[in-house]
Amino acid sequence: MNKEFTIRAILIGVPIAVVMTAANVYLGLYAGMTVAASIPAAVVAMGIFRGIMGQKSPHETNIIQTMASAGESIAGGVIFTIPALVLVGVWQDFQFWPTYIITATGGLLGVVFMIPLRKALIVEDKDLVYPEGVACAAIIEAGQQEGDLSGMKTIGLGLLVGGVFKVLSSGIKVIVGSVEKAFMLGKSVLFLGADVAPALVGVGYIINLHIASLVFIGGVIGWFIGIPLLGTPEQYADLTGLDLAWTLWSKEVRYVGVGAMIIGGIWSIVSVRKGIMSGLSEIKTAYKTDTSQVAHTDKNMNAWAMLILFCIAFVGVFGIYYFLLGALGITLLSTLLMIVLAFFLVAVASYIVGLVGTSNAPVSGMTISALLVTSGLFLALGMHGDSAIIATLGVAAVVCCAISTAGDCSQDLKTGHMLKTSPGSQQWAQVIGVVVPTLVIPPVLALLHHAYGIGDGLKAPQATLFASIVDAFFGDGSIPINMVVYGAVMGIVMILVDELYLKAKGGFRLYLMPTAIGIYLPITLAVPIFTGGLIRYLVEKRRTSAIEESKDKGVLLGSGFIAGEAIMGVLIAILVFKKIDISVDWFGPELIHVLSIAAFLFISGYLYKVAKRS
Repeated sequence: MNKEFTIRAILIGVPIAVVMTAANVYLGLYAGMTVAASIPAAVVAMGIFRGIMGQKSPHETNIIQTMASAGESIAGGVIFTIPALVLVGVWQDFQFWPTYIITATGGLLGVVFMIPLRKALIVEDKDLVYPEGVACAAIIEAGQQEGDLSGMKTIGLGLLVGGVFKVLSSGIKVIVGSVEKAFMLGKSVLFLGADVAPALVGVGYIINLHIASLVFIGGVIGWFIGIPLLGTPEQYADLTGLDLAWTLWSKEVRYVGVGAMIIGGIWSIVSVRKGIMSGLSEIKTAYKTDTSQVAHTDKNMNAWAMLILFCIAFVGVFGIYYFLLGALGITLLSTLLMIVLAFFLVAVASYIVGLVGTSNAPVSGMTISALLVTSGLFLALGMHGDSAIIATLGVAAVVCCAISTAGDCSQDLKTGHMLKTSPGSQQWAQVIGVVVPTLVIPPVLALLHHAYGIGDGLKAPQATLFASIVDAFFGDGSIPINMVVYGAVMGIVMILVDELYLKAKGGFRLYLMPTAIGIYLPITLAVPIFTGGLIRYLVEKRRTSAIEESKDKGVLLGSGFIAGEAIMGVLIAILVFKKIDISVDWFGPELIHVLSIAAFLFISGYLYKVAKRS
């Protein structure tokens, strides 16, 4: 049997996970985004095994990237929610044990709840692509080749291009990360823009034109229809075109996406209900099944171990809620509500990342859904004040950590499925990646808060948004509930059109969730994703027969784009943390925009040219 979950894999994986976790805490608070750890960790692991040890070890490499990405993903979950407790004033600082327990228990629930869903979503559902999982598997497979190194060379070129573009846009800043222009048409604003991001073009190629076009359609609904229809509200009359467009999206239109995602989340659960029930049935029989008869590549974590981990997480959450709230009734209610929301949103999270990838998963949107449900219930029960805020954000924090971990867990398990790594080994690696690296999160949060100030020097955009939502329910703030309702109604209409007309007709399907994601995310993300999908469509039209994903040079180059940008993103994050500025002032704004557009066209043309060679 191949080496998988070994001591040396743990010794290499944990330090990488700790570094990636700490880096993502800072980056998430600073810019509202994190960098994916799977591919950078896999590349580092391959470098250690082949460059230093002179060995090939694809399964240990997979275990290492699984560990590292688990820590990175949970960092995203905690920084989006826990700082909101400081921003609303119920916490004055980040307490170590409450922060750690919320983070670790949420991560454990994400891992445990994903286990029964693995077979239905990752193995059997062919509509779910899991693009980062495919990309990571392609990179690890290419790194094991002895003779034909063309696949590794293609990935290497992608690594170089992705890394160089990240340096040009986020490091020395001779091109911009996003090209934007806004025009006033009477009192309405029309926004045009695109991110100059090879990684997003690569994601679009991997997920194909169908899903990429749905994300783009969502962007068109939000930015070309929703924003112009709002005109220029009186309170925003002094804003410039660009500022007006972004303000209307963040304050109004984004919530249409939230409403659509709530309906989409419910429908996603309905759509995968058979998989959920099948998974639950497997758990029931797992306690009586002789696992020695189960194939190595299909063997999950032991059912009793799952139960123990679930009980640890449940007791941990119950204990920390009781410590924070001091009342048994609300503690029990909060814990049970969190468990229910976490389980169903884990299923939704896995479904979404299978469609559009972890990098584009609307974790904050799903967490907003949990916030709205929790706030509405607690408000109906007459709760108010600090206890209501702590309970609501406590539920949201655990749920956010669970869905962040589950999304990453899904991609890792897809990689393992392609490489034929035991899912049980990966699940234990995810447990370590959740429990150990998260020990650094509370002190890093406290350090950054004292050094820069959460909400001041570090903007913490998602946490600020969550704080405003809670304040709207239990304080003096407000959110555009009407926009949430519009999105929900639109979502119901889209489901009816798809199920009653398009499904029977065959061909193009109007899936709600990727469309809702397109409304919720900036259209600047949707444009390169759509471009990548369009390139794949044009390439496949020229082919006379289908080829394997691992031999599609477009998939390999796109995987390299994702890897190069992710690795360089980590290095640049270190420079930002060290306050090292490498930017230059060589060109004026107009020339920089021209260079950025040229760079985007180069990325697209290069991907098309290479993909044609498959």
